[in-house]
Amino acid sequence: MTDCYYHRLDAAADGAVFASTDLTRSNWGPQIQHGSPPMALLTKAIEDQLAGSGLRIGRLSLDILGAVPVTEILVRTSTPRPGRRIALVAAEMAPVADPDRPVARVTGWALAPSDTVEAATDRHPALTQGDARPAPDYWWTDPGYLSSVQCRWDDEQAGARVAWMRSTVGLVDDEPTTALQRLTMVVDSANGIGAALRPDRHMFMNTDTVVHLHRLPAGDEFAMRARASIGPDGIGVTTAELFDHDGFIGTSAQTLLVQAR
Repeated sequence: MTDCYYHRLDAAADGAVFASTDLTRSNWGPQIQHGSPPMALLTKAIEDQLAGSGLRIGRLSLDILGAVPVTEILVRTSTPRPGRRIALVAAEMAPVADPDRPVARVTGWALAPSDTVEAATDRHPALTQGDARPAPDYWWTDPGYLSSVQCRWDDEQAGARVAWMRSTVGLVDDEPTTALQRLTMVVDSANGIGAALRPDRHMFMNTDTVVHLHRLPAGDEFAMRARASIGPDGIGVTTAELFDHDGFIGTSAQTLLVQAR
């Protein structure tokens, strides 16, 4: 069995049950999960729900409703807005010990694809990879989630940091992992890549991660060109352009709670 973020356990009456592994642990604290594994697991649940529908995901929105503990979790799915051309599918997780308290939710807008090859455009060219740069001197050697990813830092562009990331482990046991799930296994790290503050001086935890994709990702390594803006009243935003090795695939945005340590 490969290293992974979750082990699938026996299903519950109202959902699927998973055991969280140590590789989900956050750099903000060892008792909570990094945002990427929960987003990836809930994305998997949404993709499973959409299987056979002919729809493809155009937007994913993770809302972190509370600290996600490293424990056994229950995953439930629903379809708030069913449709043949447009559907909204949701998945949420809660601790098995407290199933009525959801701690994370992902909603996905799924749309019916059609042939628009002649009209296809990218507003950003593909990234040209330069020589690898050293990582910032914080976080990137922490145990837990960060030990499960490879991160290659590239040249800064227009004031934004650029890093290529890939997870080196599976999502759930030896189950197949789609490229979209692979993207969500790293995309929450845009906040760390584009950090405008040092984490030893400020906390800047994100409450959400919203991803818009004009095309589906390919492969297992993705670049984020990220930067943060910090407001004067303790609220910030990190935005990123997302790339695979074929070019620009979409954008992400995260709302930050910023507090001095």
